[in-house]
Amino acid sequence: MGRAAIRQDCRVSNEHPTAKGMKMKLNPRLMAALLLVLHVGPLAAQEQFSKIVGSAPVKPVAPQNTLSVPFITWGGDVATFHANGGLDTKANSIYAKQGLKVKLTPGDDFVGQVRDYMSGKSPFLRGTFRMLGQASEVIGSDPRTKPVVVLQLSWSGGDHIVARENLKTLNDLKRDGKKVRIACQQGGPHVGLLYDALTAANLTKADVEIVFVADLTGEKGAAEAFRKDATIDACCVITPDMLGLTGGLDAAGTGAEGTVLNAHVLVSTQNMSRSIADVYAVRSDWFKTNRPTVEKFVAGYLKATEDVLAMRDDFEKTQRMSAEYRALLGMSQQIFGEEVLPTLEVDAHGLLLDCRFVGLPGQIAFFEQKGNLNGFDKKLESALDLATSWGYAKTRNGFDPAGFDYQQLATAAGIKYAAPKASLAGEAVDMFPGDDLDTNTIVSFTISFAPNQTDFSVDRYGAEFNRALQAASTFGGAAVVIRGHADPTKTLVNLIKSGMQKGLITRTGQSGNYTYFTKTAQGSQKLDLQNTRALVELIQGGAFEGTPDSPLQTMQAALNLSLRRAEEVKEAILAYAKSREVNVNVAQLAPVGAGIAEPVISKPNSLEEALQNMRVEFRIVKVNPETLNKSDFDF
Repeated sequence: MGRAAIRQDCRVSNEHPTAKGMKMKLNPRLMAALLLVLHVGPLAAQEQFSKIVGSAPVKPVAPQNTLSVPFITWGGDVATFHANGGLDTKANSIYAKQGLKVKLTPGDDFVGQVRDYMSGKSPFLRGTFRMLGQASEVIGSDPRTKPVVVLQLSWSGGDHIVARENLKTLNDLKRDGKKVRIACQQGGPHVGLLYDALTAANLTKADVEIVFVADLTGEKGAAEAFRKDATIDACCVITPDMLGLTGGLDAAGTGAEGTVLNAHVLVSTQNMSRSIADVYAVRSDWFKTNRPTVEKFVAGYLKATEDVLAMRDDFEKTQRMSAEYRALLGMSQQIFGEEVLPTLEVDAHGLLLDCRFVGLPGQIAFFEQKGNLNGFDKKLESALDLATSWGYAKTRNGFDPAGFDYQQLATAAGIKYAAPKASLAGEAVDMFPGDDLDTNTIVSFTISFAPNQTDFSVDRYGAEFNRALQAASTFGGAAVVIRGHADPTKTLVNLIKSGMQKGLITRTGQSGNYTYFTKTAQGSQKLDLQNTRALVELIQGGAFEGTPDSPLQTMQAALNLSLRRAEEVKEAILAYAKSREVNVNVAQLAPVGAGIAEPVISKPNSLEEALQNMRVEFRIVKVNPETLNKSDFDF
């Protein structure tokens, strides 16, 4: 399985493929969990969440000396195990020292969670932010059950959209004629992933056909639907299924050992690292009367996160597993089942590697930091947009943040208070993959401009700037390459002029219908003015220099202009972000010049056609940190 995240926010069936195409049985507890959609077949239609849940009357929370708290099969919940010492609070555990008694209960059946939450069996909900959004009309229908989001556990790095060979980037999800068909589990965590992917490509649900399946994985999951039905173009899957379909994150299926021929990862939360947020929420009525208890729960989790990260990172660094870390992974294996986590060093440890714990700084950034495009307010807006536009809800019913004093929580947790990084700052992203740029592009879009334009006003380009900033924020593990392009017309004109002056180019035909030939060692050869790459190589050879109309100098000037345009766009975006107090990782933005190398129209016949070549292109690009080569972006 490799370092695979086994995300199962909803039920899994009894088998799923591993990376080698073999089968392994899953925990019977998970086999018995309810589906989000019990009454439908493998290809489910969209349903309102209230109909999925059925009758769910609101009752007071039952008195609890021991807190009943759900968990799901995800690395973020391993920190909860550590805080509690197991499913039941152990003496000297973090939660025991906080004065808590907690019983952790299986929560992979999210519909069952919602019913327990509404009935007062448990005041807690555990899921992704978008899953809460899908249930928002139900859980927000009564002031008593309005969710208060108290904790963000992590961001996911183990969820993927796998596609067939004809889909190269997210832009390819929109095509004329027959719609792209995408398999996705109904109501699960990948609904939000798919929503973000479509949004990044400036698309909506109406632009594609979503084939809803019942399970997250297994025989009724998206991977099996993709494998069995060649009309399904893409599927939303967890890491083990991704490996089973493709053979690896950067690989393509060969058709052997259960893989699908030429299936590949279209987008992954390895790059779209701010898409899936895992959270805990509690009922509003219970929070008001039990706030100190919730604060202890959150403080204990934050302390446990630091412990787990220290153990995990020490093993990564030294490749020697401490006894404490081995015990933690062994406990996780026991809880999730050996069928789910067969090995400690690969599977259990890999589950934690795919989990990006946010810790205390992440809580502050998510709940309080102004300008965070993936903070609580923006995620809530997006979750409710998804719920209402996709038919899970008819009305918008929001959530509340807890409003904690995080310095006080840090003291209670016994950890150092650390605020998130300031606006317009961030960690550098290694932004130049070693492979072909087109191969590594996830999604792209362009803006156009006038001849020689190098300034870009907010009034005209504000929408594009917003899209670029949101993409940079959501795709936190990718580079945002800003590529300037120039029109080749002037270079072509000078190539012809200088070539004819030097006798290297001859011309036949009439005005408007000329044919050009170049002299080579093998004789006269037709000059294809549509083949930009060949023309560039011809100019770079230097044979056409020495005349007043130097095509090489014109081409270099176009390259310089295109880079200047890209740099101006970057600066305009940063100024726009600063004026609106929007955070952006400056190191993530890479301005480069493409010059005349990639025209939309190779030989324009009018100014209107030439203007199509004068553009700045935004590309969200996968990052391969082991093979860096800046020249891959250069003209």
